[in-house]
Amino acid sequence: MALRSTWKGYLKVSLVSVPLRAYTAASGSDGRPISLNQLHAPCKSRIQYKKFCPIHGEVTQDEIVSGYEFAKGQYAVIDPDEIDKLRSENDRSINVDSFVKADEIDPLYYSGQSYYLLPDGPIGQKPYALIQQSMADEGLQGVGTVVLSNRERLVLLRPMENLIAMTVLQHDAQVKKPDVFRDELADVGEASKQELKLTKQLLEALVEPNFDLASYKDNYVEKLSELIEAKVEGKELVSPQATREPQIINLMDALKESVKRAKPSGGRSASKSTARPTATTGKSTGPARKVAASAASRSAKKGDARRKRSG
Repeated sequence: MALRSTWKGYLKVSLVSVPLRAYTAASGSDGRPISLNQLHAPCKSRIQYKKFCPIHGEVTQDEIVSGYEFAKGQYAVIDPDEIDKLRSENDRSINVDSFVKADEIDPLYYSGQSYYLLPDGPIGQKPYALIQQSMADEGLQGVGTVVLSNRERLVLLRPMENLIAMTVLQHDAQVKKPDVFRDELADVGEASKQELKLTKQLLEALVEPNFDLASYKDNYVEKLSELIEAKVEGKELVSPQATREPQIINLMDALKESVKRAKPSGGRSASKSTARPTATTGKSTGPARKVAASAASRSAKKGDARRKRSG
């Protein structure tokens, strides 16, 4: 399936203008969390949210328009196309105001909303490549503004492989400063050389030389998938009894034991795998999308059995 852009406009760096398409960096359906529907407890019917007009009752989405209440009960109807015509060329552009050295902006300011920017059409290919390569060669990131969802947002542009990625930033006033929590830290005095040595040894032992973020899986989604499939199959989901770890009260003892357990290869290999709940059948389950397929298969088999009996 072809990817669909979520925004079209221009990247403006001084007098250079590059036509762009923006694609959200969030993954598709496979990356979305499992959604649970609200049901009426006595009959298990799904709760519905309907839109009503006090005069005509329930209405469909295509009958709904936007309006501004200029007096009590009186509205000026505003068409989305009319709002779109009000936008200037700057509203359709990513306006880069300045460039900063990479890593100068703390990730604390990242909003978590990111996009990939790609040139829109042949005319944008060359200037896009020049800007992307120059940013990568010089270790620079761009800071600018863009209008997204009718709101001006502060953004950071970064070279990523052969692309340009854009991340929406929080404004400085929206982010708590570390000083806010200064009173929460007690004065514990100066650490001993032995304490620092052991702590550094522990961290070094856990360093992952070939770190891969993809090795971290969403365990909650997998466990929830297992729970759903077990419920559909009418089975009980049981969790193995957790192994109790020895309680170590003394900090130095805890550091020494941790260093002893950590493997030189470090990282993920040094941590024990977490026990996960399994169905009483012992059968492994797949991701959430297999649940519906399993249910459909069982339903088909039951239908075949009924037809054979009736025949």
